[in-house]
Amino acid sequence: MGLLERCNEFFKTSNLYEVLGIDKEATEAEIRRGYYKVSLSVHPDRAPEDPLATEKFQVLGKLYAVLSDKEQRVVYDEQGVVDEESDVLSQDRSWEEYWRLLFPKFTMKDIVEFEKKYKDSDEEREDLIKLYVKHEGDLDAITASALCYTQEDEPRLCSIIQDAIQNGEVEAFPAFTKESDKKKRSRRKRQRQKSREQSFNGLLSDLEAKYCKPSGKSQKAKRGKK
Repeated sequence: MGLLERCNEFFKTSNLYEVLGIDKEATEAEIRRGYYKVSLSVHPDRAPEDPLATEKFQVLGKLYAVLSDKEQRVVYDEQGVVDEESDVLSQDRSWEEYWRLLFPKFTMKDIVEFEKKYKDSDEEREDLIKLYVKHEGDLDAITASALCYTQEDEPRLCSIIQDAIQNGEVEAFPAFTKESDKKKRSRRKRQRQKSREQSFNGLLSDLEAKYCKPSGKSQKAKRGKK
C-alpha cells in the first residue's frame, strides 16, 4: 500500500496537506509546524494506548519527507502522485531519529519567559480564534491544542471566544454555546488527572513546534541521510 493510501487509511484523507492541517501554498516553516503538531498526537511514546501509533508515525515521517523535498513536492503538487521509489521514501530510515533531529529542545527558561509574554497577547487570541473555528467550538479539542493551556485558563479563553462571537468575528457554534454540563465536568475531570509533568512536556513540545528552527547540525544530519 502506497503513502497516499496509508494516509487515507489512518487520517481519512489522501491529501498530504490536509493530513497536516495546512494549505497547498504553505511555507516550509508551516509544513514543518504542521508535521510536528500532528506527529505529536501519534508519537509512540505519547500514544501508548494506540496500537497503530508506530505505523501512523512512520507514515507522517514519509509524508513530511515528501513535502520538505522540493522535487518531490513539485511532482505531488502537479500530478497528485508520490514517487514511492525515490530515495526520500525507499531508504531504510529511522523515522523517530529523523523526527528528533528536526526538533531541538527548549530550555525551562525559554518556556517561562515565553509563557509570560504569550498569555493575554494578540498572538494568543489569534491562535485561539483559529482553533475555535477549526474545531467548530469543541472546547475539548480547543483546550487540548491551545498553547500554554492549564485548567485555570478555561474561563479566560472562553471569555475571549465569547467576545469574538459577540463582535461578529466568528460564528456561534452550538458545540461552544450549548455545551452540556456533563461534558464540562468530564473535561475538567480529565484535566485534573493530567499530571504536572505531562502538562510541562506538552507545553515544551508545542513550543518546539511553533518556534524552533532547525539547527545547522540537524540540517547537516538530514542531508547526510539523503
